Amino acid sequence: MKRWFPSAAAYAAALVAGASVVAPLASASLGGGTLLAQGPTPDRGAAALGSTIASLGVTGRVLTIAAHPDDEDTQFITWLTRGQHVETAYLSLTRGDGGQNLIGNELGEALGVIRTQELLAARRIDGGRQYFTRMYDFGFSKNAEETFTHWPKNIVLGDVVRVMRAFRPHVVVAFFSGTPRDGHGHHQVSGIVAREAYDAAADTVAFPADVYGAPWTPQKFYRSARQDTSKATLRMNVGEYNPLLGRSYFEIAADSRSQHKSQGFGVLQRKGTIIDAVTREHSRAAAPADASTERSLFDGVDTTWARLKGHTSNARARLALDTVALAVSDAKQRYRADQPTPTIEPLARALRSARLALGIVAPSMDAPIVSVASGGRTGDGDAELVDGLTLTISRLERALVLAAGVAVEATAAKPVFPVREFQKRNVNDSLVVDITLFNRGRSDVTLQHARIDPIGSSRRIIEATMPEERILPDSARTVSRYAIAYKPTTSWWRGDTRVGDWFPSDMNGMDEATRQAETAVNARARIAIAGVPVDVVVPVVNRFADPVKGDQQVPVAAVPGITIAVGRAVEYIRAGVPVQRLFQARVLSAYPHPVDVQVKIQLPNGLKADSMQRDRTLTPEAPMVALSFVATGNVPEGRLQMGAIANHQRVSALTGYYTIEYDHITPQREYTPSGKWLAGVSVKLPPRARVGYVPGVGDNGIEALEQLDIPVEVLDRGQIAGSDLSRFSSIVVGPRAYEASKWLPEVNGRLLDYARRGGTLVVQYGQYEMLQPGIMPYPLTLKRPAERVTSESAPITVLQPTAPLLTTPNRITPADWQNWIQERAIYMPSTAAPQYRSFLQMNDPDEAANRNALLQADVGKGKYVYVTLALFRQLPNGVPGAARLLMNIIAGDPPATKPKM
Repeated sequence: MKRWFPSAAAYAAALVAGASVVAPLASASLGGGTLLAQGPTPDRGAAALGSTIASLGVTGRVLTIAAHPDDEDTQFITWLTRGQHVETAYLSLTRGDGGQNLIGNELGEALGVIRTQELLAARRIDGGRQYFTRMYDFGFSKNAEETFTHWPKNIVLGDVVRVMRAFRPHVVVAFFSGTPRDGHGHHQVSGIVAREAYDAAADTVAFPADVYGAPWTPQKFYRSARQDTSKATLRMNVGEYNPLLGRSYFEIAADSRSQHKSQGFGVLQRKGTIIDAVTREHSRAAAPADASTERSLFDGVDTTWARLKGHTSNARARLALDTVALAVSDAKQRYRADQPTPTIEPLARALRSARLALGIVAPSMDAPIVSVASGGRTGDGDAELVDGLTLTISRLERALVLAAGVAVEATAAKPVFPVREFQKRNVNDSLVVDITLFNRGRSDVTLQHARIDPIGSSRRIIEATMPEERILPDSARTVSRYAIAYKPTTSWWRGDTRVGDWFPSDMNGMDEATRQAETAVNARARIAIAGVPVDVVVPVVNRFADPVKGDQQVPVAAVPGITIAVGRAVEYIRAGVPVQRLFQARVLSAYPHPVDVQVKIQLPNGLKADSMQRDRTLTPEAPMVALSFVATGNVPEGRLQMGAIANHQRVSALTGYYTIEYDHITPQREYTPSGKWLAGVSVKLPPRARVGYVPGVGDNGIEALEQLDIPVEVLDRGQIAGSDLSRFSSIVVGPRAYEASKWLPEVNGRLLDYARRGGTLVVQYGQYEMLQPGIMPYPLTLKRPAERVTSESAPITVLQPTAPLLTTPNRITPADWQNWIQERAIYMPSTAAPQYRSFLQMNDPDEAANRNALLQADVGKGKYVYVTLALFRQLPNGVPGAARLLMNIIAGDPPATKPKM
């Protein structure tokens, strides 16, 4: 069982005793063992070993801070981690929940799940660690003052202080200035709280140690100068080539940056000199008074191995530290890319001595040690000594495993297994896992123990003991163990309901990879290499061969035994008219045995189903059933609730899960209640409407139209280029479709011809790609940054109240602008050609009004409607006014009146 310890002394004592612990500073460590991470990595084999050995003795730490996934300077992080071997972390205030999604329809918290995983994928490549605060990305903010109305300053600042005290950086780097020139209010806030946390990290009055962790004193504070290198005090060539890795730091960073696929941030891996820069803002260190004369971020800060001896007077500890230094030097001299075996002995010697030193010094640290580096302050030196040893132990463990050529795999026959219910002791709810140790090196290793870490409980799992077994070179040993879970595998921060614009679930100072590991299914093998035990921890995976993608390894997840889902969380339904709606309930069993399930559906007043209960038996061979209920009736306006329950073995299942799965991230299973809101809306439909739809990004328009009884046909490139488009009363292009579908501009002429021949072409917002010639029928302009109205309750002035667009078939009233979420409109044109007619005027407080959120122009015999209203956010949330306005926007002439194309 993984545990956190209240002090460095307790941690060290447990480590020396061989307990399973979470190493607070070990980026490659989990639970006191070397974690072999999944996903793309920039180096392996000889390159990984050489880099790890080169990092031994380097104990400097840098914390970088910004607001969102994508704000981090990956080239700077890569240069530090891969080039300077500095332990580097990125703290993002948010998970990017409020942005747009270029690769799918997930928005809000689900998008935050994707972007969290994209950041972890990026860190696996550039070598950094990832932290977050609890702040929720509520969308674009125009200034820091507005942002602080959503994020209580004491909470966001306290979170940054907590991370700073947990990671204990020598140097802090803010990627934003904390001034209005940052643009986004979130960016400004990140720059503000970065400096305030740097100033307050040692203040135990404002931030008590029992809440925020032991105080820490960072030595230097910098801000990024990448946007204006003329003011930089320190420059670095992040394009420097590393012959061991075979790439430059910028090339690796570009690979890291390209993991932000939901934002379309793929970049070129350019070669050659590339300069990055920072500006020193404050220093407590004995650094040059003239910042421009600095040669390193650590000028004036002693981060060498030799300084650690100054933090202890214990002769045995000092001797052990000397032994570590000599053994590391020996390993570096023996390293050969084609023959790692000679490095095993000195690495094992260094690891044994480092553990000995930590065991000696940590218990004696109840009496504070005066820190030389902190100018005589007490406390920092204590942490500095333990941090340096802990980090070194982690790197030595990784190097020793790499040098020995050891590989560990843990596989299971199923991708999911059921969570154990405490009241059911005899239920078959465990999963057999095969743990295999491969010795691919040239020296014997010993398998001492293998087990599965329990999930969600402190209960110790009783497993069969095993004798130690020697594993010869070029051989393997497989043992079977059982995985048992007491809580589901899911995004930990979503376990508690969000409070306004921040999550109540606290990271407790842990980095994200460690925090997520608490609900992951991991296997642990204890291996003795040259007589020194090392724990190797790997995720348990369901492994299979995909005919196209090849070797696929999906992390195994613990899920409730029975789950039931009903699809979308919100769904439109027409009010005041007879309706017939098909509701589906998907029931899944994770049990390895048959189970009888009774599924009941609950409907709001006004609806009645063809049957209210269905009985089914789910088996391991057929673990899923989709049940359809046909509901008929007449519903009133307003929010109505429906739900489904799956009863089994005297337990009621009230949740379902869905999988967020993309090739570049670890699959995630997210849980939702087995119910939904029905948005009853009084809406009139255009006569004989039939819509062709070109999907965009984060686009739920197709579902909304179908829920409102509008026939919809999805259009691809071939259909637009070669089919008769006159069968549609209107064609709708989804948000950012011209950016997401690179082929769309090539066939855009056909869409404009459709309008000229009498059709209604509706285009939802795009970004600067809309300025390309041939995209729009008449020109418009966009500022940088583009104009937007971020207040979802901003007043709307109707400029043409009698225009058909606002009256037919639904008269748009002030009530239709109520209950909008996050924003009114984004990427609004600053100017538009005179052929466009404007219908709405809006603005955020203290800003000039914009008249271009909804534009319409005559194009030949038809019309072109350009919509920058944030319908892509309103429609999936069932906003009534958005549905009524959408019907007006798509109201074109009946298809029979148009000539064929």
